[in-house]
Amino acid sequence: EPWGSNTNDECQIDSIAQSWSAISGEQITQRQRTAMASAARRLVQVDDRLIQLLDPPFHNSKRDPGYIQAYPPGIRENGGQYTHAAAWLGLAFAKLNDGDKAWRIFDIINPIRRVLSKEQAQLYLREPYVLPGDVSGADKKGQGGWSWYTGAAGWTWQLAVEGIMGVTLKNT
Repeated sequence: EPWGSNTNDECQIDSIAQSWSAISGEQITQRQRTAMASAARRLVQVDDRLIQLLDPPFHNSKRDPGYIQAYPPGIRENGGQYTHAAAWLGLAFAKLNDGDKAWRIFDIINPIRRVLSKEQAQLYLREPYVLPGDVSGADKKGQGGWSWYTGAAGWTWQLAVEGIMGVTLKNT
C-alpha cells in the first residue's frame, strides 16, 4: 500500500519522492514535471516561509509510518519543514531548469531571511546564521528546530552553488 498517494487520508504527497524523481539523473519526463508542479502547489508555502515535507501530516493513520508519527502534526518531518528535503526540492527544480523556483526555495529556507524584524526573530527562535534541520508548521509555524545541523547546511550549499549558480566542483 503506497504512501504519498491522493487515495491516502494522510501523506497524500511527499516531497522526497517528488524531488528524487528529478534528481535521480534519469531523463526528465512530463510525469516528473507534473510531480514537481504538485509539490510546489501543495508543499511550498511562500507566505509562511515553509516548505512542508509531506501533506497532510500523519495523525490518525491505522498504518504505522514509523517514528515520524511520534511528532505532532505540523512538527518536524510530520508536516513541517525538513530542511534536507526542502533543499532537495530546490535541487530538483534546478534539474528541471526552473531557476526561479530553485531560487524561491533557497530564499525560503535561508535563515537570515527569517529574522528581518524583531517579531520574526522572536517567532523563529534560532540563530540567523545557522540553517536549522527543521521549521515547524501548525501551531508553531515558523519556529526553527534543530540548529547546527550540518546535513541540511551541506545540501543547501549544493542547492546554492551547484543548483542555482551552476558551479560544479571537480577533482584534478
